[in-house]
Order: sequence, then structure tokens, then C-alpha cells
Amino acid sequence: MAEASCQAMTDKAEKSTYWLMKSEPDVYSAQRWEKDKQTLWEGVRNYQARNFMSQQMQVGDTVLFYHSSCEKPGIYAIGKVSKQAEPDPSQFDAKSEYFDEKSTREKPRWLCVQVAFEKHLTRPILLEDIRKEKKLAGMVLLKASRLSIQPVLPEEAKILFEMAKDPQDKKPTVKKKKIAFKSRTQKEL
Repeated sequence: MAEASCQAMTDKAEKSTYWLMKSEPDVYSAQRWEKDKQTLWEGVRNYQARNFMSQQMQVGDTVLFYHSSCEKPGIYAIGKVSKQAEPDPSQFDAKSEYFDEKSTREKPRWLCVQVAFEKHLTRPILLEDIRKEKKLAGMVLLKASRLSIQPVLPEEAKILFEMAKDPQDKKPTVKKKKIAFKSRTQKEL
């Protein structure tokens, strides 16, 4: 069963150019990402997430930055993959909590992509709202919530971006009646 689930996520990733990437705001926040402009997405120690970065993420893919393990989890910012996967430097740093003594520079076990900040969402897409949207019931976020990097299908991304719009923008456009005004000449006045 778990193998089928992994295959389904891999199939979904092959169709994806959108990626949900999670971080706890007290570890690395969307505000920090904006300040840094770009960052290596280092410290990932899950093989499936690593494989997404090394085998499927491409420069130019859209990143949906998700705050997890906080009061209001959800998508808070948008960015792009700006550099293909490379060895995660934290695996070689003995002082890092992500140090991996079995990893060598010749055979690194962990890879990471670089991601560039683009913008904060004016209206974050909260997990509670994602759960309410029936069309998003198949999202990896709702099926394998612990995975820190997840593919997002284009049709899911479209719904998410609609959810992020300011409610003012969702009002239907009302066509105004054209009223013809007769210009008056000085003589008529």
C-alpha cells in the first residue's frame, strides 16, 4: 500500500511544475526568505523529498512556500526554483544538526535545490481553507502531510491561486450603461 502511495506521488510529480515546500516559521520564515532573496533548501533528510529535488524539480518551477507547525499553517509566499539540485552542504558540516557521517563529498547522500523569493501572498492560503475545498481533496498535502516537499498539480495550483485572491477581486465585473451626453454650446446656455 505504501509503495502504491509513493508511486502515485511520483506520477503526480512527473506532471508538476509546482512544488509545495514546507518550513516552520521559527526555523526559516517567508519573511526571512524575502530578506535573503534566495536560499538553498538544505537540511531535507527524507529520501522521497530528496528525490523530488534531484530528479524532478527544474529551474523555473513554481514554489509555494508553506509555513508548518504554527498557529495558522498555510501557503504564505511564492518563488521559483533558481538552481538545479546540488550536494547539500549541511551534510558535511560536523557542527550542523543535519550532519551525516556516512555522506562523503565523492558520494553525497543529500541534495538540495536553490529557491528564489518572488512575493508574499496578500491573502495566505490557510490549511483550514484548503481542507474545505473539495477539488483539493487529492492534494499530497492532505494525503501525506508530513512530507516537506510535495508536488502540486497545475489544476490544484490554479485553484490555490484563486483562493489567494483578495475577495474584492472576486466580485463579478458589472458593466456600466453608456449614457450619451449631448454637448451644449455656449449659445444654448
